[in-house]
Amino acid sequence: MRAVPASRYLVFCSIAIFGCLVDLATKSCAFNRLGMPGGSTWWLIEDGVGFQTSLNEGALFGMGQGMVAVFVVLSVAAAAGIFFWLFVAGAAREWLLTVALACVMAGTFGNLYDRFGLPGLKWNYANSLHGVGEPVYAVRDWILVMIGSWPWPTFNIADSLLVLGAGLLLLHAFRHDAGKAVG
Repeated sequence: MRAVPASRYLVFCSIAIFGCLVDLATKSCAFNRLGMPGGSTWWLIEDGVGFQTSLNEGALFGMGQGMVAVFVVLSVAAAAGIFFWLFVAGAAREWLLTVALACVMAGTFGNLYDRFGLPGLKWNYANSLHGVGEPVYAVRDWILVMIGSWPWPTFNIADSLLVLGAGLLLLHAFRHDAGKAVG
């Protein structure tokens, strides 16, 4: 088995770090400008695409609200699995896998930062999961897209990187399977 080229470590780390930093910077900017959820919406395209803050204590589409500890454990396990797959099992020999998993890692770390409560936010409203003034252990979302009159769940750059990485993994799987069928 041939070794993983050193350039793949550089590509992986560059995408993962840059993607995570862009995510954290944009979240910080959005929350500094728009405030906590319940504030105003800033529209790029009136009633189409805009910015509105939201906090998600769950996962995709808000599923699993309040299960922050579970999502932290899953995120850490995913990060460990990605490192193992790429650099121990050698998947980083393939460019597409390196880029795809770097995007997933960037998104994972961007959202994990929020789940650890590192932004230092405090809840401005109470519900069954938390009280006013308690620390926020939730993902900061800020991109709003309307589909007609229906608002798509608010998301962030980390979520976009996770979706991009998953799409590239699917592309790799289809190309890899197509290559086996032909060969």
